[in-house]
Amino acid sequence: MFEQSLKNIDNILRADNAGGALDYIEQTSWILFLKYLDDLEETKKTESALAGKKYNEILKPEFRWGSWACPKTADGKLDYHKSLDGDDLRDFVNFELFPYLKQFRMSAEDADTVEYKVGEIFSELKNKIQSGYSLRNIIDIVDSLHFRTEEEKHEWSHLYESKIRGMGNAGQDGGQYYTPRPLIKTIVKIVNPKIGETIYDGACGSAGFLVEAFNYLCKDREKLSSEDWKFLQKKTLYGKEKISLPYIIGIMNMILHGIETPNIKRTNTLSENLADIQEKDRYRVILANPPFGGKERKEIQQNFPIKTGETSYLFLQHFIKILKAGGRAGIVIKNTFLSNTDNASVSLRKLLLENCNLHTVLDLPGGAFQGAGVKTVVLFFEKGAPTKKVWFYQLNLARNLGKGQPLSEADLAEFVELQKTKADSANSWSIDVSKVDQKTFDLSVKNPNKNDEVILREPKEILEEMKKLDKESREILGKIKKLI
Repeated sequence: MFEQSLKNIDNILRADNAGGALDYIEQTSWILFLKYLDDLEETKKTESALAGKKYNEILKPEFRWGSWACPKTADGKLDYHKSLDGDDLRDFVNFELFPYLKQFRMSAEDADTVEYKVGEIFSELKNKIQSGYSLRNIIDIVDSLHFRTEEEKHEWSHLYESKIRGMGNAGQDGGQYYTPRPLIKTIVKIVNPKIGETIYDGACGSAGFLVEAFNYLCKDREKLSSEDWKFLQKKTLYGKEKISLPYIIGIMNMILHGIETPNIKRTNTLSENLADIQEKDRYRVILANPPFGGKERKEIQQNFPIKTGETSYLFLQHFIKILKAGGRAGIVIKNTFLSNTDNASVSLRKLLLENCNLHTVLDLPGGAFQGAGVKTVVLFFEKGAPTKKVWFYQLNLARNLGKGQPLSEADLAEFVELQKTKADSANSWSIDVSKVDQKTFDLSVKNPNKNDEVILREPKEILEEMKKLDKESREILGKIKKLI
């Protein structure tokens, strides 16, 4: 039923011309959030009554779901005399509801509250549904849905994940928001976060890493004390996101997975000067897939000791700096980071190897990220001791990855098992860092067990050889002309 409801909402938004596929999830999210909030309030009200306490509702009566969205008659049916429709509904949402909800960002006593999150979410949003009649139809669908039982929340969280995945497949913009869940689960498993540790993603997008870390820590929920659960809910998961749409989706994704007040900030992580990071700002675990291929402005680059326009390189410097001593990280980055010969790449590899123990590199095949068009690796490291040995695992599959054949957890099972002991195999090997070129710190993925493997050269090297061959060709032609 839930799945069909979301499809029906998408059809209404499409007919309303409410943006593209990426806008559908944003517009669906704010309506779902208000229904979720109403269900949460009802649950807390019931719990308070059972405990003999009074519960103070967050929203004023006129802005509660049961007042403006779906007022009911005594027999539980929609009260058509009180419910808004058409232009009246659209104008109420645009000019009364949204401004009221935005003000919670200023009036909330603490950022770690549902009230503050309400204000933060609606400060980033605007209603893009043009027709009040379309909005009425969507609200009626959402009103029939509930977020009260664990089973309902579980089903909703899976459906929401599938919508995010669909958004990632929708086109060039969507791909930046979605990291394959099998890969995230594997990274979390290897890094192995524990209750009591702080977990951070400075480029959290739709919050996939934070959600999977939460799920991982909840796998033995019955063994968690009330203090453990409180720490997990309030002081464990932290994220930052620059762009409005993934920020909204990330908050909603975490809420639907059971995190009531997500600690996600809407900010440009790279605008923070590394020199200003203090011990109190650091985290024990970092899990991230920072954007790559972007070009940052000169003023942003001034915040970093290694100047570069490459976004992912700036993020890697940020992650190394903000990780606690003894902390652990799993970071996705382009595979060319391991071998590029430009000054920034060489300096960053040197920084990583000297300040952290880069113990594992997972080399992923092309197609692991649908639509990305680049090959990636995952860097696993611990901060506080220099790297002496790096264990590589190259994921070699018998099929080409793509939309019809995505990456699965089964594909990564051998990696997970071998990584425990960092054993050698047909797909894995280790290198001694003391034997690496100490000028370039080249860490190219060159599987010594595959003699027929062709190592792709750097474009600069290829261009130099082309120049050399062109020169030889000209010299030969010159000699031939003299003979004619």
